Amino acid sequence: MSAAEIIFGINEDELDGGYSAKELGFGIHMQGDTIDDLRHNAREVDRYFDETMERPACRMDFVRGEVLVA
Repeated sequence: MSAAEIIFGINEDELDGGYSAKELGFGIHMQGDTIDDLRHNAREVDRYFDETMERPACRMDFVRGEVLVA
């Protein structure tokens, strides 16, 4: 299996602070107090892949939710 890029959706926890990131294709989830914490965790993503798999590049995208009143 080859994965050239994996994409993390980043959400900010407005109530408790900190951030969470999800990569749905591989089921990888991370948390951190800061964006730098998430970047550090993303650099360690190779622990989710065995030696036969290509190490993917990680992209981090912010997810901004919007509440609409009907």
